[in-house]
Amino acid sequence: MPSKLTAQSRTTEVNVTADSLLLAYQKQNWETDPYMVGIFTGLQTKSNELRTAIKCSKAESNLDKKDIVRDEKVKALNYLILGSVHHPDLEVKAAALNLKAVFAKYGLKMIHESYTIESSLIESLLEDLSAPGLQAAIALVSGCAELIAGLQTDQSDFKTAHFAWEEEKAQNGLTQCSSAIKKEVISIINNKIVLHLKAMQQVNKELYGELAQTVAQIINDANLAVKRRKKKEETAPEAAI
Repeated sequence: MPSKLTAQSRTTEVNVTADSLLLAYQKQNWETDPYMVGIFTGLQTKSNELRTAIKCSKAESNLDKKDIVRDEKVKALNYLILGSVHHPDLEVKAAALNLKAVFAKYGLKMIHESYTIESSLIESLLEDLSAPGLQAAIALVSGCAELIAGLQTDQSDFKTAHFAWEEEKAQNGLTQCSSAIKKEVISIINNKIVLHLKAMQQVNKELYGELAQTVAQIINDANLAVKRRKKKEETAPEAAI
């Protein structure tokens, strides 16, 4: 059965994957399944938009990287707080519970919001965490102050990159950045193509089985390539592009 394409894929990787899926789809005639035709027609349109956006912006590529960095910091802060809630030291546990209540107002779901909304939520979270009454709690949870400072830096870096991208986007007449289109393409792949094929191959394996298997292989190969790239970047970050 097809698995889902990882959200950690870069825009170029998503574009290549979408093109491969379209080639696989085009090997058969799907006029008997109008929904399938509609899905892949939409994928074709978004894939073309993504290709155009990728060609237009180096600044956006930097923005995508900055977004991933701040997302990782948000997740790290969340997991640190959740882990500290179970700390054997009751004082540390109480401090972590206070911080958890603050973080819960925003939730980890903030990293899935648009760039503008996520920035607003992160800055609001940072403002809440700067309250004088929370400083003792932050100090008690080892590593928390460092993560908050890191998130502040990452958010500032993102805002600088976002401003550079907005300038370039205006100059090129683009209405969406490639990262936003990338998310739409991933959504089509994961929430429409994969789900439809999983269901339909149960109904008619003879018709849908080959495409489902090919789609699964394409997505698995893409996810594996992302894992290999990330591992390479972790061992040699200076070589990452």
